[in-house]
Amino acid sequence: MPSRAVFSDAFESHPLNLHHKFLDLNSVKELPETHAWTSQLDDYPFSGDANICYPESVPMIDLNNENATELIGHACKSWGIFQVINHKISKNLLDEVELAGNRLFSLPTHQKLRAARPADGVSGYGVARISSFFPKHMWSEGFTIVGSPLEHARQLWPDDYKKFCDTIEEYQKEMKKLAGQLMWLMLGSLGITEDDLKWASTQEVGSVSGSAALQLNSYPACPDPDRAMGLAAHTDSTILTILHHSNTSGLQVLREGSNRWVTVPPHPGALAIHVGDLMHILSNGLYPSVLHRAVVNRTRHRLSIAYLYGPPSSVKISPLSKLVDKFHPPLYRPITWSEYLGTKAKHFDKALTSVRLCAPRNGFFDKNDHSSVQVG
Repeated sequence: MPSRAVFSDAFESHPLNLHHKFLDLNSVKELPETHAWTSQLDDYPFSGDANICYPESVPMIDLNNENATELIGHACKSWGIFQVINHKISKNLLDEVELAGNRLFSLPTHQKLRAARPADGVSGYGVARISSFFPKHMWSEGFTIVGSPLEHARQLWPDDYKKFCDTIEEYQKEMKKLAGQLMWLMLGSLGITEDDLKWASTQEVGSVSGSAALQLNSYPACPDPDRAMGLAAHTDSTILTILHHSNTSGLQVLREGSNRWVTVPPHPGALAIHVGDLMHILSNGLYPSVLHRAVVNRTRHRLSIAYLYGPPSSVKISPLSKLVDKFHPPLYRPITWSEYLGTKAKHFDKALTSVRLCAPRNGFFDKNDHSSVQVG
């Protein structure tokens, strides 16, 4: 399966090196020292309560708007993230996949561990792969699905796995269509056509080739959220990520040039779209891949479901020729998604810098190099 090959090649070469037991976060009454971060996570100021309206807010875009392409392009350049409504993913399917995720994470820890992801593996239950880059553990648990969920679902529910599989497979199918549509809206704003990107040419509206993974993340209520981190700051190694998050706030983004964490509040029916590192490369630096993190809540559980979309395994991603000229040389060398995942697994926040060819267009620094950000 092409999707599985993309991830397995990268992660087998860079296994997750963690030496700790899984902790049942739902039963912990006091924050363990292993999960207590060294500061108030105040590397940058925080914009405040997500229930209050602030001047800075992530753009909300109606895909039925006749100016959607231009609005998405502006959001990609200025934020690296936006939310969409009227995306044609039914509320019923969003509710069903949320129920499936909550059903999974509500299982006893010993049962979830039946489907544990091996250190050099791709799919299964476990902690975030970025955990090995930080001295403290994160207040979250995850479940990764690449391709069919059948194998792991049978381990979790030997006699009752069909509903989970049906829901996940339907969600993957609809997400793939939406990912193709969004990618072309993002690229279309830059004047890119299917002639410029043959591997992604569509046979029908919303249908596009590519590889993907589905990442379910659970953030239990935390006894000391001011000293805990749900998911540390990072960018996604994707072309784009489609995020469905529950009605509990937690996602925060660092807008380029603002030096302030901004909360992305959940909006009924809306999906958050992240620009990933590979889109940053395709756009020759015009679209920043958004630095984001997840914080936790004292009384409420949060669930997020991320569809991580990338190119087919054989495709080399490089700055699109239409965006390159003598005044704008290519900033990055060609690289496949599998190769880049391996680079990210080794270098983390310096991955983009490691594949850069020359100084970026501003002449001073790579605005997507977040290696100086300290979150622990």
